[in-house]
Amino acid sequence: MLTGPLVFELPAFLLGLLLGSFLNVCISRLPGRQSILKPRSHCPDCLQTIAWHDNIPILSWILLRGRCRHCGKPIAWRYPLVEIGFAAWLTFAARTTFPLLKPGMPFNTVVNAMMDATGLAILGFLLLGLLVMDWQTHTLPDAFTLSGSLIGLLLICVRAAYLLPHQYDLLLRGPDPLTSVGGAMDQGNIVLTGPEHLILGRLYAMVLLAGILLFIRFAYKALRGREGLGMGDIKLAAMMAAFLGFWLGAFAVFLGVILCAGYAGTLIARRRATAMTRLPLGTFLCIGGLIAAILGAPVIAWYASLF
Repeated sequence: MLTGPLVFELPAFLLGLLLGSFLNVCISRLPGRQSILKPRSHCPDCLQTIAWHDNIPILSWILLRGRCRHCGKPIAWRYPLVEIGFAAWLTFAARTTFPLLKPGMPFNTVVNAMMDATGLAILGFLLLGLLVMDWQTHTLPDAFTLSGSLIGLLLICVRAAYLLPHQYDLLLRGPDPLTSVGGAMDQGNIVLTGPEHLILGRLYAMVLLAGILLFIRFAYKALRGREGLGMGDIKLAAMMAAFLGFWLGAFAVFLGVILCAGYAGTLIARRRATAMTRLPLGTFLCIGGLIAAILGAPVIAWYASLF
């Protein structure tokens, strides 16, 4: 049987720890436009290269008691938290997707399940990294947002290539009832095929969601005379739409804005910020994206059932 934690969850957790360690490298270097390959991992304080046995996810941090072996300076809590966070996310992706695979399933169903798991894993990697980067540096690197958008579209293209005949076909217009019998022009159906529907629909979602935020950016600048929304946030919204589609992407943006507004209100109430204080909106958009990826579909279905 293709189920059980030893088959899916444990390997996913261990792989997640390793990828979480790599994600920490991206978080540390991409905002400063540094290479993620060279030099080797080193202490940011004493610059000593970290030996392989001091670079084992979680375990090394525990054995070193959260301090550099060479200079004794504290190692930020961010490192083990990111590793555990992504390991948990990858475990969730494996647990919710791979046990659904059964012997004898149609190949296209297997492909769709694999693309769902892969997309969920990659989206979590990107959002977790961007969440921390924006919180620490107020930057959302193109290496994650733009590359993520391309990856999201590529996954949709793979899914589109393995659709069943007429799966996801969309009827745009039926025969024109006013056309006379025997007319010279054939007024047949206008149909988007399943692959066209998936790919064009996802492109439309990206353009629409990014366009809404871009309009808000221009409108705010015209009214207030200053920037209120960064281009990185707009690219992030497009990336989420590439993976999630328009409605889940819009739900993620809605949640992010609400969370950011609550955070801003708390800071203002405590007199730690003003209306001019710059806030890491991207961090809260990422939190919204993570929540939308897990809970967005049932929440939207519940909301639609009210009408």
